[in-house]
Amino acid sequence: MLVDSHCHLDYPDFAEEGVAEIVNRAKSAGVGHFLTICTEITKFPQILAVAESSPVINCTVGTHPHHAADAGEINIKREEIVALTRNPKVVGIGETGLDYYYEHSPKEEQQAVFATHIEAALETGLPLIIHTRDADEDTIRIMTDAGQRKARGVMHCFSGTPWLAEKSLDLGFYVSFSGIITFKKSDELREIVKLVPMDRILVETDSPYLAPMPHRGKRNEPSFVVHTAQMVAQLKGLTMEQVSAQTTENFFKLFNKAKTQ
Repeated sequence: MLVDSHCHLDYPDFAEEGVAEIVNRAKSAGVGHFLTICTEITKFPQILAVAESSPVINCTVGTHPHHAADAGEINIKREEIVALTRNPKVVGIGETGLDYYYEHSPKEEQQAVFATHIEAALETGLPLIIHTRDADEDTIRIMTDAGQRKARGVMHCFSGTPWLAEKSLDLGFYVSFSGIITFKKSDELREIVKLVPMDRILVETDSPYLAPMPHRGKRNEPSFVVHTAQMVAQLKGLTMEQVSAQTTENFFKLFNKAKTQ
């Protein structure tokens, strides 16, 4: 069994088919568990509704850096995040982090919201789902300072530098790879896959975005995580069965509030 450790099943891209159909197609491809990710806490009820629609879906609570300065997100307190994590379906905090590539929110607001999420993670013991782009040094600094080297979590949809991967691993974080590792021009990223220990790797789709080869250009969906796992297997010299077993074990070790079905 594979786990899609990061998808957005509440997005309108899946509305026409419905979550049940998407999940059934993924199950037919060997994907048995799903983590649907919150990007705006103000929309948490709809994310929770998706998670509650199936025993094999869990969710998170968090504010994406793009929304850090939004009126409904910037003033959310640590204790508000903590309260939402008490729901049994919530197994992680995020996605949170820094995005200086688009900088849809000012850097200062991104950093403040990120630190608040880390504080909530430390209080609850839940893992963080971290988004970072063009912000390597600040991301590691805040993870180290606010996280006190005690926070745990995953660097989602990793597309960064070897330095970022090394520092993340040093802090005890997992590294999650998406369909990007199947893209023709991703040679440098594939080299990083080779360097990350198998017991620290997760796989994800980030669907509906970033469809892997051979589906690039189409809407992504959880069933396509198989292609990412196949690339990991190829790069690591392992079988698909080995990659499936290890990445699934890794997921439930990190997201230990989630339950296998």
